Amino acid sequence: MTRHGATKGIKGVTGVTALRNKYGSFSTVSAGGSSSSGAGYVAGGQNSAGSLSRIDRIAYPLETSSLLPTQLTSVKRHLAGFANSGVAGYAAGGIGASSTYDIDKMSFAAETVTLSGAQLTTQRYILAGFANSGVAGYAAGGYDGANINQIDRIAFPADTKTTIPALLTSAIQSGTGFANSGVAGYVAGGDNPPINRIDRLAFPGQTLTALGVTLSYQLYFSACFSDNGVAGYIAAGTASVHLNSLDRIAFPAETKIALGAILGSARTMASGFANKGVAGYIAGGSTSAGLIKQIDRIAFPAETRSLSPAQLTDESNIHGSFANEGSL
Repeated sequence: MTRHGATKGIKGVTGVTALRNKYGSFSTVSAGGSSSSGAGYVAGGQNSAGSLSRIDRIAYPLETSSLLPTQLTSVKRHLAGFANSGVAGYAAGGIGASSTYDIDKMSFAAETVTLSGAQLTTQRYILAGFANSGVAGYAAGGYDGANINQIDRIAFPADTKTTIPALLTSAIQSGTGFANSGVAGYVAGGDNPPINRIDRLAFPGQTLTALGVTLSYQLYFSACFSDNGVAGYIAAGTASVHLNSLDRIAFPAETKIALGAILGSARTMASGFANKGVAGYIAGGSTSAGLIKQIDRIAFPAETRSLSPAQLTDESNIHGSFANEGSL
């Protein structure tokens, strides 16, 4: 079964717009110590007018939001975000007027965007992203005319691309990535058909196995983030309905705890990022009432939910997120 998300205006692409008719100081990739500076970024996506090239910045620790003057090199939605924390964030693949294999790179120091010298193996979208910070970022699965199980590796800092021998357990689209930097990256859920599997790519050996634990739902279009060295989180998404659930994968044991329906609203197509040791964030997405711009905040380590004072520029979904969390 093939689903391509809330795409519109693309010939031959099936949409799922209907998807199956206070602070105390976000997917695909972030991780977890205590950070007093840095920021999370939400790039691209789609609002009511169409695909976007903008980048929203959520500054730590006060969670103030602003629209960056810099933009992605083209409008795109259904992209994957990952980061080399302290250095640069990446927006890989996606679809605008057409699907792309381009990878945009945003320097954290200057917050300027350039095209990376690396490109994905194929033009793809609805893919998952995660990173082993300081070493490499990964773009996994997606859709390039067919669902795929391939994993591309972008080596830091040279941004050279290789396609690694390891493959996802099955070809999927709409999965979401997170990582325990230095240990492993994960791809949670996905569609073809919807699954509750979590694939694990070990660092540095890049061998892939399916975790013995599974998600609470067979889902896709979730939002993921990590508190590095502590836990990864899988939030929201679509099963047969929109979800407001949150699953926790503890590091290093990789045991799962279902934290239940704790988000502010049931949603899908949001994106996730984190401020290590402080909080994880679920930004935007779609509810049964339409697009939203709110950002839910999950405090670490208490795992209590509140509404962040930051908001996206406007209501949007299917963006890519990454974060500058300092040294991981």
